Amino acid sequence: MGIKAALPKYELYFYTLVLSLAGLWAASWIFEASSDNVNRKTFKESVKPGWHYFGRKMDVADFEWVMWFTKFRNHIVFALSGHVIFAKICSMAAPQLRSTVYMVYGMLAVLATMGLTFTMLILSHCVLLYSVSLSKQKWLCFAAGLCSLATFKLEPFSSWQSGFVTGTFALQDVLFYGGSGFTIMRCMSFALENYEKKDGNYSFLELLKYNFYLPFFFFGPIMTFDRFHAQVNTPDLTRKDREMWNIRIQAVLHLAAIVVVDVLFHFLYILTIPSDMKLVKQLSDWSLAGLAYSNLVYDWVKAAVMFGVINTVSRLDHLDPPQPPKCITMLYVFAETHFDRGINDWLCKYVYDYLGGNHDNIVKELLATVCTFAVTTLWLGPCHVVYIWSFFNCFGLNFELWVAKFFELKPFASMEAKMSEATSRRIRGVFNAANFWTIILYNVLALNSLDFANLVFKRLIITGFPLSTLSVLFVTYCGVQLIKERERRLALEEEGAEKEKTE
Repeated sequence: MGIKAALPKYELYFYTLVLSLAGLWAASWIFEASSDNVNRKTFKESVKPGWHYFGRKMDVADFEWVMWFTKFRNHIVFALSGHVIFAKICSMAAPQLRSTVYMVYGMLAVLATMGLTFTMLILSHCVLLYSVSLSKQKWLCFAAGLCSLATFKLEPFSSWQSGFVTGTFALQDVLFYGGSGFTIMRCMSFALENYEKKDGNYSFLELLKYNFYLPFFFFGPIMTFDRFHAQVNTPDLTRKDREMWNIRIQAVLHLAAIVVVDVLFHFLYILTIPSDMKLVKQLSDWSLAGLAYSNLVYDWVKAAVMFGVINTVSRLDHLDPPQPPKCITMLYVFAETHFDRGINDWLCKYVYDYLGGNHDNIVKELLATVCTFAVTTLWLGPCHVVYIWSFFNCFGLNFELWVAKFFELKPFASMEAKMSEATSRRIRGVFNAANFWTIILYNVLALNSLDFANLVFKRLIITGFPLSTLSVLFVTYCGVQLIKERERRLALEEEGAEKEKTE
């Protein structure tokens, strides 16, 4: 059945009401647990005095959020502002040299921040992988790249290389592993694109321009080399209609999101509570469901805001960076689940789509997913939690295909063909709701802990059956139907736009 199957309006209004009330109810439980336990000893390190306007303490458990928008906000703003100023001057005075200016400013910023030894270490990996790229052997480029990445992710090589970095400032480890990891992924993209280049090779200077573009250097996102090279060398720097207006709107929205998240952290300690298992065991099933869901939503918001800030800067440079990740609320299939669209695009282009083809063959899909999550495991840093996360997400991606193939068999396909489109959509929504919570449980263990994910699973699926299980699934079903309605309207809008173009 098609995506354009419609449901009655009163049914959608009912789903909206149920979802809204359930969300408010779960939030009230979390708010109560936060307020009643604000002075617990286990909260001492991660709940600190917040804005004096509220007179409440604030959840500061996430180092990345605090780093970006509190402690090191001024440093990050200073570095990015300098890039914007120099880029603007260059685009007006000598637009043909703007990629070189980006590279020089980026290298100087990395040198000033991390020191000469780190810069030389990064350059040595660039030289190594560039030399390998000249061989025009795809397997060799991949093997060399993965080996280089492993030296930053596995001991004792990781500690040995980190020892080259001098200084003890708070951001050292984050910048070291971020800058080095993204450098290897960019060098691999360069090498693989150089393999595809039919006439000659790209120059080493092009690799340096690509790698040392400062907004992407430490924190991503990753643009594949072919896209970056085409965009940064385009001679046409004219803006589209309302492009600057859209950039300003996005900047304001990101600022508003930062403020909203900081305000909510004064009332909902969604990051600190899961770390206290004694407290978590005392919470209701609805509180646990709300905590698990809100942690994934927050991680999406954080990724969207962090990448959004960087993307705003890159758009000022006339680039079209990877979009923010799709909101976890809008996901009910594993195939669309990701928190970093840049890495996702990289993996899809060079591994998943390359090996999986059209993703219709079970054996090819299994090979593609295993290889994709093997690379992802190395990228994230091998450990038992990452192994478990990779296994379950790999299984989920394949299981979706197996189920789809099973229901394509003649008896089931004939039954669905006799149904109305609305009935088919409702039945599919039931399976999608179960899949939605599978995605949450598989990913929450990577964001919080294995113990927390295990407790959520037991309470919602085993000890909470049937009341908690069915009620949570029903609320999720309501949410899935609202997502499907949004997808239906977008599909109709796209169809209308295509008809206008043809006419």
